[in-house]
Amino acid sequence: MEKFETLTGVAAPMPIVNIDTDMIIPKQFLKTIKRTGLGTALFHEMRTNDDGSENPDFVLNNPAYRNAKILIAGDNFGCGSSREHAPWALLDFGIRCVISTSFADIFYNNCFKNGILPIQVSQDELDSLMNASERGANFTLTIDLENQRIQGLESGDIAFDIDQFRKHCLLNGLDDIGLTMAKAEQIETFEGKLGENRPWV
Repeated sequence: MEKFETLTGVAAPMPIVNIDTDMIIPKQFLKTIKRTGLGTALFHEMRTNDDGSENPDFVLNNPAYRNAKILIAGDNFGCGSSREHAPWALLDFGIRCVISTSFADIFYNNCFKNGILPIQVSQDELDSLMNASERGANFTLTIDLENQRIQGLESGDIAFDIDQFRKHCLLNGLDDIGLTMAKAEQIETFEGKLGENRPWV
């Protein structure tokens, strides 16, 4: 998993509440078990018209936000089904951070396992970020995970809370497999002793 230390990029405003995982990545795109290639289907029903053409009114089709790395979203982001394809699609598009007032629990946990930082802020802080992000490519945010700060607002930095174990994993690029492999030496020692003491196993 790619490390998350400091991220600077355009923030795309999406002032919609209750964006569920089916809106993030519709069910017809769940046939793959690969984490790549899903970015083109991100927010498919909002990004495309019935004829398959781009919806020019959708924020991520706006040239100012096509390379957005940060998403500023409404309350209860990632609700609905538990599909891990949702963070896969966000990451494949290039989104590394989602900021909202609240997240669905399963989606929130899945983000950390895939290198995405979900940040929870107050409504007033979200309003400030949403308003600033409407400036498009003329406005960028910097997410400093080490110091737990959102930087770039004229009104000053926004501090955010994060579980310290999850912070450690993101800073070091450790997903579940990475955490296991970090203990490879201890595992090998245990298996060696087990083989000596219980050769019949």
